[in-house]
Amino acid sequence: MKNKANIDCDYFLDITDEICPMTFVKTKLLIERMNSGETVEVRLQGHEPLHNVPRSVTEFGHEVVAMEPEDRHAAKDGIHRLIIRKN
Repeated sequence: MKNKANIDCDYFLDITDEICPMTFVKTKLLIERMNSGETVEVRLQGHEPLHNVPRSVTEFGHEVVAMEPEDRHAAKDGIHRLIIRKN
């Protein structure tokens, strides 16, 4: 699957229906099952997830490769795609 950042990801996770703290919990649980160097594309939305998930991922030592809006005309807290690489 190619995203706008043109990166093939190993996993995909849609957490647009979740609220904090479950947004990060589900992301963290998936990252824990991944191998080092693998990537996941996380689809998320809302002010708290857009701020907290990337921050928490980097605090756990993983890399945020990209974060981009799914629709560049959407609201600032609309659906985004976050690409994470497990370190």
